Amino acid sequence: MNAQIHYFQTLLHAAFALYFKQDSDYTALEDVPIPEDDQFSDLVGCDLRWEEQVVLLLAIMPHIYPQALDLFFIQNKQLDRPYTEFGGWRGSTHSGFLPTGDTAAFILAIARADGRQLAVRLLSREHWFYRRNILRLEAGSSDEPLLSGRLCLSEEFLARLLGNDHYHPDYSVDFPAKRITTLLTWDDLVLPHYLSDELDDISCWIAEGDQIRQQWGLERVIKPGLRCLFYGPPGTGKTLTATLLGKQHHLDVYRVDLSMTVSKYIGETEKNLAKVFDRAAHQRWILFFDEADALFGKRSETNSANDRHANQEVAYLLQRIEDFPGTVILASNLKDHIDEAFFRRFQTVLYFPMPDQAMRLRLWESMVPSVWSDAETAKLLRLAASIDLSGGSIANVVQRCAIKLHGADKPQLTEEILRYGLRAEQEKHSKLVLQ
Repeated sequence: MNAQIHYFQTLLHAAFALYFKQDSDYTALEDVPIPEDDQFSDLVGCDLRWEEQVVLLLAIMPHIYPQALDLFFIQNKQLDRPYTEFGGWRGSTHSGFLPTGDTAAFILAIARADGRQLAVRLLSREHWFYRRNILRLEAGSSDEPLLSGRLCLSEEFLARLLGNDHYHPDYSVDFPAKRITTLLTWDDLVLPHYLSDELDDISCWIAEGDQIRQQWGLERVIKPGLRCLFYGPPGTGKTLTATLLGKQHHLDVYRVDLSMTVSKYIGETEKNLAKVFDRAAHQRWILFFDEADALFGKRSETNSANDRHANQEVAYLLQRIEDFPGTVILASNLKDHIDEAFFRRFQTVLYFPMPDQAMRLRLWESMVPSVWSDAETAKLLRLAASIDLSGGSIANVVQRCAIKLHGADKPQLTEEILRYGLRAEQEKHSKLVLQ
């Protein structure tokens, strides 16, 4: 990185000398020798043109060598104020110069007659800087000039630049999704046999989908990515299945927080979702939308402006889901609440039923620690399995039993403790428990 810092400093001194018509070792900015050690191509995944490297270095400097930009603090002596053409802004705590689109345009215009137009193109949403979530122009008020916006590196790219190859974005207003993981394995997931075949197909496509499309020339008719709908009662394994798919294929799974995504204000829901889709577009992530019927519900008749707004949101989401190159899983408790227009976008629709008695017994046996067991435990678990509970509810009962047994010298699951756990779950769901 030292070579890139030295190159940028030399380039910037040459730019100032040429702009103010002072003596310089270079007659053009492009004459400044570029370092042979090209670290950025590997980081961004492609070769950079000269102007792309200059703008990227400009955005990087505040993070790795902020004093390189101190030249921009010189004053216009005639007006006793900073030079407008330099752009820039100051942060709330950072005392150095922070570059804007105007700053990039200033440097490029010294080398190219169309430097300002070139800066606009490089910082547009069509350029790969934006599409690959590397660099964006963060505008201020809508009535301010476009290039007055800040040059902002993505957290993801900055992490890679600083050597953190295992960066995971934090849940925030700007990224309303949370990474979910599990310590469980497929052996801990108890599902009907018919779902196993469907999940094998999903797993195959996640691993080999691109190869399958290329092998049979299906790129023309089948888009990349995978779109699935999981539906069924709460606690039946929808979230765990999504998480296990990610774990199996070494993919991060991000659950989108719908409470931070949906907004009553026109255009805000699309903007919030765009933050997730844009960041995930070039990542190997699984996007998981829980309780999706709240967001992807049936479209209404356009009897009012609010109805039209809601339908526009649905149309936007349909398009983003269909164009997303990765895996999207929507989970819903009620299939009938999902708009029918979504179904042709799904390659797979899986129903997660309440477990039958045999499945419930397997769940009880897998969750109850062996240290709690004695000769009577098997009978207790068979009785517990007769109660219609989901896997999630069974886990809640086991947790309550664990609390009661905590600190015991010889922890033993008794009928009294099991009744206590079942009764507590009954109060939540009004289910029948052992009498």
